[in-house]
This record gives sequence, structure tokens and C-alpha cells, in this order.
Amino acid sequence: MITLAVKDVRKRIGKKEIIKGINFELYDGEVFGFLGPNGAGKTTTIRMLTGLIKPTSGSISICGWDLKKDFTKAMMNMGCIVENPELYGFLTGYENLVHFARMIPGFENNRMNEVISLVGLNQRIHDKVKTYSLGMRQRLGIAQALLGNPKVLILDEPTNGLDPAGIREMRQFIRELAEREGLSVLVSSHLLSEIQLLCDRVAIISKGTVIKTDRVEALLSSQEKMIWNLNPIDKGEEILSKYTEVTRGEGTLITEFDEDQAAEWCRELVSLGVRVTGMNRKLPALEDLFLELTGGDSID
Repeated sequence: MITLAVKDVRKRIGKKEIIKGINFELYDGEVFGFLGPNGAGKTTTIRMLTGLIKPTSGSISICGWDLKKDFTKAMMNMGCIVENPELYGFLTGYENLVHFARMIPGFENNRMNEVISLVGLNQRIHDKVKTYSLGMRQRLGIAQALLGNPKVLILDEPTNGLDPAGIREMRQFIRELAEREGLSVLVSSHLLSEIQLLCDRVAIISKGTVIKTDRVEALLSSQEKMIWNLNPIDKGEEILSKYTEVTRGEGTLITEFDEDQAAEWCRELVSLGVRVTGMNRKLPALEDLFLELTGGDSID
């Protein structure tokens, strides 16, 4: 089921078009990564998705409700944390949730205990928020976002400032939310390794355009390479160049990975007097793919 649909969304500020007709969809139960270099339009897009600013054109629908035509109904299915969760440190975690729950029409009290249990704060929920660690504050912020029982959850940099253990814990927590609750979770992050470990699919935005959207495995496998250790290397390069593009590594040759052709290429190399001392498949990291697709631009 499609829970969030972004269709040809554009945003113009003055004479400058910041977002240039982006398209993507979220499905229930998936974690979706949203990546973009500085100035790509990632933050502007998130603000449009959460109703903080309006698109110039195009449409955004949440669980079938058009954000422009049925704003209230659409936003009833959306929970979000943009940047850092806004919490009252002098109140307890429970009091913070009570305060935000009062803003939700028809809020059912049993939902309070559900979200507290869901984010794992049962033991500390009656402590003042000023005593919470950063990870606990993030969890309380997510609890706040879940009070209205949304179908879509947007988390802007949810691991920002966490130590390695906290990052791993948050990653596991987000995956459990998607799998156990059936939530669609959109995560923006500058930690490419975390996105690779966390997300089912990724959209990469550059210069206001989504340039690639696919499952993480598919994105990476499309860039898979074969590393060849050959002797003599010059002759090996001459032979392989007849079939595929070849680049030089440090004492190696690098070609695309073609499972059907690799064995044939190897047999020909050997038959023509080239020693094949190594053939290794290399799956790139998401960081390598990101830099290649965006021309080396830095991440937000």
C-alpha cells in the first residue's frame, strides 16, 4: 500500500526553482532513506512533506489524502521530528506527552501507554526530561510523533549527536517500528553507512532533482565491479578492453561485473597466455555510489 506519494513537486522561491519536479513513493512497513548534498533541496522537501511550507506546484498525498485539499486529514496520518525534538526539560517525559496529547482531537488515553512501551521508556517516563540522555530524548520525541497513531513517520537526522552504541540502538529501534507497527518511515541522514544498514530503499536528490530511487541492494549491485589480478597486466588489459570498459587500479584491472561473461573472459585470458591470479567481486559502499551520482558533492 502506498502511504506517501510525491508527484512532480516543485518549489520556487523568487525567480529560483529550488525543487524541480521530484517524484517518489513510500510503502507501508518500509524504511526509506532520503539523501542529498548541501543545497540539494532535501530540507525544503521535508518541510513541504510535513506541511511547514507549500509546494509551488505538484501534489503530495498521505494515505490517499491530498495535502493541499485535505490538509487536516492528511496530517492526521503523519508524524514527524524535524531537526531536534522540542521538549520541556522541566517536565517529566509523561507530562510532555500529556501536553502534546491535548492537541490531538479524540485522543484515547490508552494510546499513551502504548507509545511509552513502544519506545522503551517505561522505567524513566516519570523522570524529568532534563535528566534524559540524548538517545532517550530522541525516543521521547518519537513517542510524541506517534501519539496520533500515524501511518507515515518522518525523522530528520534521528542519529545526530548519538555515540556509536546509541546509533546502533536507534537503528534497531527504527527497523522494529517499521516491521512491527507497519509504519512507513522516511529517514534523512548524513551518515551514509547508517542509511545503507537501515533502509530498504533510498532516494538521492541533487540540485533539486531526485536522480535515483531504488532498493539499496539494487543500487549497489548496479555498480558492482570485478577486480582482476593479471600477469602480464598490459596484455590482460588489451584483451579485456575488447569486451568491456577497463580502468587501472593499484596493480589491478577493474571492469564491470558480468556474471555471465566473467568465466568466458577468464578462459580467453588464460588461453592467450595471461596468468589470472585473482578475480574478486567488489560491491561498492553507498558512499561510493552517492559520490559518483552527485559528482562528488558533499552530503548535508
